[in-house]
Amino acid sequence: MNKTLQIGKINALEVSRSSDYGLFLKAKDGSEVLLPNAYVKSDEMDIGELVNVFLYTDSEDRIVATTERPKAMLGEYGYFRVVSYKQYGAFVDWGLPKDLFVPLSEQKEYFHVDDWFVLRVCLDEQTGRLYGTQKIGKWLSNDTRGLFPMQEVDMFVIAKTPLGYKVVVNNLFEGMLFDNEIFEPISIGDQKNGVIKTIRKDGKLDCLLKSVKLNQDDASQKVLDILKSHGGTVLCTYKSDASLISDIFGMSKKVFKRTLTELINKDKITLHEDKIIIN
Repeated sequence: MNKTLQIGKINALEVSRSSDYGLFLKAKDGSEVLLPNAYVKSDEMDIGELVNVFLYTDSEDRIVATTERPKAMLGEYGYFRVVSYKQYGAFVDWGLPKDLFVPLSEQKEYFHVDDWFVLRVCLDEQTGRLYGTQKIGKWLSNDTRGLFPMQEVDMFVIAKTPLGYKVVVNNLFEGMLFDNEIFEPISIGDQKNGVIKTIRKDGKLDCLLKSVKLNQDDASQKVLDILKSHGGTVLCTYKSDASLISDIFGMSKKVFKRTLTELINKDKITLHEDKIIIN
């Protein structure tokens, strides 16, 4: 259950009371929000039950709850179609009854109805309103501490370039997928799973789609990098469950065993009864 109401995110709230307009949901601090009748399921939402809802503001800037999900939430990226345009900004369809506003100051180019744009969903702290921005550069970080090669990541495809596709990695970093390493259909606006191939000095990431099979050198380097990130020791061996191996190393037990054998032969690691230690 949420401690407070959080606009732009999924909130777990308790059904506190009913009204002619819907159900009122509350957070731990006692603050309430209305879930309109259109989203109420009487057989699932009794008083005292927890309900997962998305919070945003309506046309009168009141916080309102919905069981629907937008195409992107606060801090996330989406590919949106422009549905209307005014002198002060544009409105895009993000999957909810109230369209997402993109202020003129947050546009890098002219918006026209039916155009599609990659936007980040942001929150105006002063008004509590969600808005979209095309100026995503200021929201990207080059602080890659904690990242390592072959780490699994989520990617959002934002642009086509002569070399491949630009992606936003984990909603925070700028990355690149190169054409010669793409073996599946890909388009702007796609959500993809992948791994970090290289962390560049400028803080940008070269990535691989998860569908690209690891060659043995990649797998060996991945095991070594993960060992280093765990202080040189991991409680995992040939006999470990496949699920544990997958959770820690992101590879099948077959590939893991073959990789350990290669690293042992190269004197890169030492295998004990219950752990692996990097040499």
